[in-house]
Amino acid sequence: MRLPGPDHPITITPNPKRVRVSIDGVVIADTTHALTLKEASYPAVQYVPRTDANLTLMSRTDRVTHCPYKGDANYFSVVAGGKTVANAVWTYEMPFPAMADIAGHLAFYPDKVKIEEVA
Repeated sequence: MRLPGPDHPITITPNPKRVRVSIDGVVIADTTHALTLKEASYPAVQYVPRTDANLTLMSRTDRVTHCPYKGDANYFSVVAGGKTVANAVWTYEMPFPAMADIAGHLAFYPDKVKIEEVA
C-alpha cells in the first residue's frame, strides 16, 4: 500500500454537477452525488454512488486489478442498447483507508460509455 503524496497526489472532491452515464441512449447511472478523483497526471474520474446506478444492467466479471494507492478493483460488464460492453465499470469495494471515500462507488471507462456533466 502506498500513500498519496507530493510525488503522486490524489484528491477526491464532490462534483457539484449532475453526472449521467449512458450507452446508446440507455442511462446506466444518473447522480448529483458523484465524486471526482484526480490522480497525479491521469484524467479525472467520476465515481458514482452505486445507489444512483442501474445495477440490473451490470454483471460482475472475473477481472480484478490492483492499484498500490487504492487497492483491488473489481469489474462489471454492462448490457444495454442490445449489446454487452465488457469490463466497462470498475469499483474498489474495500479501498485502502486513504481512499475510503470511493467505497460504494462505481467508475466508468469513458471510451466504453458516454459520461456527461449536466449543469
